[in-house]
Amino acid sequence: MNRFTSRRSFLRCAGLGSLGAIAANEMLGNALAQTPNPGVEVLGEAGVKTSKRSKKVWKSVSDRKIRVGIVGNGVCKFGPSFGFQDHPNVTVAAVSDLFPDRCAEMAKVCRCEKTYPSLEELVKDDSLEAVFVATDAPSHARHCLDALKHGKHVASAVPAVYGSLDDAEKLYEAVKSSGKKYMMFETSAFHDDCYAMRQIFQAGDFGKLIYSEGEYYHYMGQPIPSYKDWRVGLPPQFYPTHSNGYYCCVSNGSFTEVSCMGIPSIVEHLQPANNVYKNPFGTEIALFRTSEGGMARMAVSWDTPGFEGEMGRLRGQRGSMTGMNYKGLKKKLPNLSRPALPPNVAPGHHGGSSGQLMNEFVLAILEDRKPMVDIVMALNLTVAGIVAHQSALKDGELMKVPQFA
Repeated sequence: MNRFTSRRSFLRCAGLGSLGAIAANEMLGNALAQTPNPGVEVLGEAGVKTSKRSKKVWKSVSDRKIRVGIVGNGVCKFGPSFGFQDHPNVTVAAVSDLFPDRCAEMAKVCRCEKTYPSLEELVKDDSLEAVFVATDAPSHARHCLDALKHGKHVASAVPAVYGSLDDAEKLYEAVKSSGKKYMMFETSAFHDDCYAMRQIFQAGDFGKLIYSEGEYYHYMGQPIPSYKDWRVGLPPQFYPTHSNGYYCCVSNGSFTEVSCMGIPSIVEHLQPANNVYKNPFGTEIALFRTSEGGMARMAVSWDTPGFEGEMGRLRGQRGSMTGMNYKGLKKKLPNLSRPALPPNVAPGHHGGSSGQLMNEFVLAILEDRKPMVDIVMALNLTVAGIVAHQSALKDGELMKVPQFA
């Protein structure tokens, strides 16, 4: 079946940057984003260490400045925390948040004088070239569609869409028809280990990936505050990108089918009578078939206290990797250090990935090329989780995953 037939027939059968962490960690991550050259590793969101700067030397590719609008300064403070305001090729020309105090705070942090009361007003500003959507997850698709409609390049916090395969189709078509850059800021893509895995894979030093694992553990005995309580009872696999990145962001592949299991949670807000999703699960473990014929186990868990973080492992025909430890047939690996950042741009939160994501989006515009986590990768990271949750509700039924290419 072609792309449209397979997805649309499936539709008949079947919506956080990061979720963030406790308030102290969010404040710490935001402070780091505003501090040039942090010299030590500190514990950031979800137990992921914030990395030291790359030893590579940054070189400017252009003198041009992109006028960027930023929307969203909620509990995670994601709007300013990716460091757009510190990039030499960016002018943060407008900011917006629905809450005036949050909007004023973001304007101060981003050193921006122009504010708007909503995204819908901000995207009408013809002086803006690009918009970063850091709003509530259920609004990501709608807000990105509106920005694209008004001729803007768009970067979005994760996930790309929220529980809706219809929205995935609409966003895919809108990006393709717009000719604009779209990038989802998936943090695992620029973790030290995931970035290194991608370099090794592209050099052929894993061979075909036989088995991949990704995990996102984040205990939420009480839900994190959220706009209109969208995080209350959140199905784990509606937020799958931090784990799925340990396959998709390495190989640029996708998941073709899934069987997912969940267990009823003892956490109050994760019981079906207590959330709008009627979701009974706090942990969902998905077993996927990959587009290259391998297997992947991807876990998302909200209700298991203990070690927290985003992590993954790979086993391939020519080598395997856990953390930064590669063992295999290749003796000399490619350069595994992440790209250099401009001097005033901090690596930031989630393992030093936030500055890298922002810089990649800016470079994609300046160099007129596809960003790393483009619309295809963003949707392949996201929609597999939507189907996985449906599988969990059906006691692990094997289900086909719509494909984007």
